[in-house]
Amino acid sequence: MQAQKVKLATSNPESSTVYPILFIIGLVHLLNDALQSVVPALFPVLQNSMGLTFTQLGLIAFALNATSSLIQPVVGIITDKRPSPYALPIGLTFSLFGIIGLALAPSFWVIIISVLFIGLGSAAFHPEGSRVAYMAAGNRRGLAQSIYQVGGNSGQALAPLMAAYILLPLGQKGVLWFTIVAAAAVMLLLYIAAWYKQQVAYSNRPLKQKKTITVKSTDKSIGNRRIITFSICLLIFLVFARSWFHAGITNFYAFYAIENYGIPIADSQIYIFVFLGAGAVGTFFGGPLADRFGKRLVISLSMLGSAPLALLLPFVGPTLAYLLVAIIGFIILSSFSVTVVYAQELVPGRIGLVSGLIVGLAFGMGAVGSVALGVLADWVGLTNTIIFTVSLPFIGLLTFFLPSDQKVREMHN
Repeated sequence: MQAQKVKLATSNPESSTVYPILFIIGLVHLLNDALQSVVPALFPVLQNSMGLTFTQLGLIAFALNATSSLIQPVVGIITDKRPSPYALPIGLTFSLFGIIGLALAPSFWVIIISVLFIGLGSAAFHPEGSRVAYMAAGNRRGLAQSIYQVGGNSGQALAPLMAAYILLPLGQKGVLWFTIVAAAAVMLLLYIAAWYKQQVAYSNRPLKQKKTITVKSTDKSIGNRRIITFSICLLIFLVFARSWFHAGITNFYAFYAIENYGIPIADSQIYIFVFLGAGAVGTFFGGPLADRFGKRLVISLSMLGSAPLALLLPFVGPTLAYLLVAIIGFIILSSFSVTVVYAQELVPGRIGLVSGLIVGLAFGMGAVGSVALGVLADWVGLTNTIIFTVSLPFIGLLTFFLPSDQKVREMHN
């Protein structure tokens, strides 16, 4: 029943894809994640102006990602039961306050409080944003999630450019320019919330005329539930590993490039931009490829295909590193949206919870990775930390234990 309820929330429940809504929610996802990306983009500035250690930088990343991620499953559970269209603009208003605080913060602890506000705004946005993408998807769920998620990855890709061309020249107070971004996101989300509210009202009308069907538990259904539970736990672990890799590259590879290649801060940020920019392109193509060739296959290839290239990264020169980070970013982030759709099909009707677990909890556990990698970098050095980071994609071997797309369909039929 719940899966049907969400399906009816499109203009044509059977097949219509509402592209204007998808593009707007994708744009807002870009703006939201750009606001989040201001925090790691500010790291080189804060390290110079406040003398912060790698551990303190890791704690800032932890405060941001733990708040934005660990709360997402809770938000998803609540909104699965009671959809909350206006949680979207309200959440981004919290981010607006956090950006103002970050720009004016005089100390490490005020920075922590400010990023907590940004994290709260993101936690409110992501589960409901994913629901909007699902409602507007029609029968093209992979493509819809790709449009939505590529916005977020593009926003993250802007972080090194923001560092190089806004934050390094203007310093900490340059963050004030991003209040314009936050305000624009709030305005767009007011429009999205109005559409979302109409879809919820529309989907509730026919559901009231439906009868509830009780299905008795059988040995087969119990076995299917065990497979689904195992698969969700494994998928969360895989995304967890990918998020540690992502955190290692985005938070610490720039420092590695400065140390090993002898380049200035602004130039080091280009590596991160190339990685995230190529990743955004990979995210877009991953969804349609999964619609055609299967979701488990794309998830497997995204990790195992990037693993040998990632292992080469610490041992190449500065020029070849540009090419490698681009290819690695494209391949490993091609499954970013696919994992969400795969999880939604494993647990149909729980869009908010699934989004909170996969996009929020699992990917956000990169927050823990940020702290652990920061401590590791202070302890054993950047080179050893990067070598550990690039070995993580080999965990993708575990994807062979996930059920095939056909098996997932059979379990729910």
